[in-house]
Amino acid sequence: MSKSPRKSIVASFGLISAELESDDTAAAQPAPEPSPAQPTRVGAGVIGAAHRAIGDIRAERDRLRAIIESGEGSIHDLDPKTIDPSPYPDRLPDDDPHDFERFKHSIETEGQKIPIQVRRHPTASGRYQVVYGHRRWRAALELGHTVRAIEVEISDLDLVVAQGIENASRQDLTWIERVLFASRMDDAGIKPRDIYAALSIEHSELARMRGVYRSIPADVIEAIGRAPKIGRPRWLDLAKTISTVPGALEAARGALSRANAEPGSSNDRFQYALRAVKPSSDPGDTAPTTIVDASGTKLGTYTTLPKEVRISAEGALGVEFIRFVEGELSGLAERFSRQRNSSKP
Repeated sequence: MSKSPRKSIVASFGLISAELESDDTAAAQPAPEPSPAQPTRVGAGVIGAAHRAIGDIRAERDRLRAIIESGEGSIHDLDPKTIDPSPYPDRLPDDDPHDFERFKHSIETEGQKIPIQVRRHPTASGRYQVVYGHRRWRAALELGHTVRAIEVEISDLDLVVAQGIENASRQDLTWIERVLFASRMDDAGIKPRDIYAALSIEHSELARMRGVYRSIPADVIEAIGRAPKIGRPRWLDLAKTISTVPGALEAARGALSRANAEPGSSNDRFQYALRAVKPSSDPGDTAPTTIVDASGTKLGTYTTLPKEVRISAEGALGVEFIRFVEGELSGLAERFSRQRNSSKP
């Protein structure tokens, strides 16, 4: 990984960008009425040095933003087979493979509207790496099309910061995907201050993330998946249990192996894993059971509690199923009465 004296400036990008924006806005406003002169308390040399530092940081901020917005490079039509994914993957597969199929179909019918960004592979001649635009690259690869790409010159450090900026603007990474991104940067030797910048987080949040990815192996996280409805507190709970309860990791892996053989979402798989390592007497922690029709399509889930059954729909078909169940309740009550009466002596 390349090193340069700009690292401290890049690391500060995510933390001070907002302050610089407000500073830029203030500079554009009319100057206020002059106030009475105040005694000089700070040396001019110190003020000048501070202004130069802020100017350097603003220039670095603008340079990185230019990478995001314009690419600072030329557009090529590349063979997607010559492109590799980013060395710092930041996404897990979607629960619904149909989402990608729909995306791929739109690329096939409407063409690729937005170029991806790539850089020259640092060790393999004639190859590239994706900076971002992995779904567009994968769609082109599967369709056998060339992919429009902007080639940029970018270091490993700037690559992860650029990915972080781009993903922050989309705000669709789940918490555990951000954890995996931090883990891969950590493994690659990216300094903590630069991880802060890439993810726009502070020291305490990185410490929590490390607590999760150092307790839960990557294969377990990947087996669970994106888990968009599972936030930080429950991931921390799972990590704490796995790190403190003997045999918990093996129990989680076993539960996930069974869960992956059934249709279900990544949220369901997380619940299976947590329930396997932390059986709870709290009925509210009961793991939901998936409901599927004869074709294997998921209709929703149900959760059995001591005094109630809760059914949750998934999609329009699931809502239709719940309405069907509602209409069948009176008939079920009659069948229950007949069965109960017939079993009496």
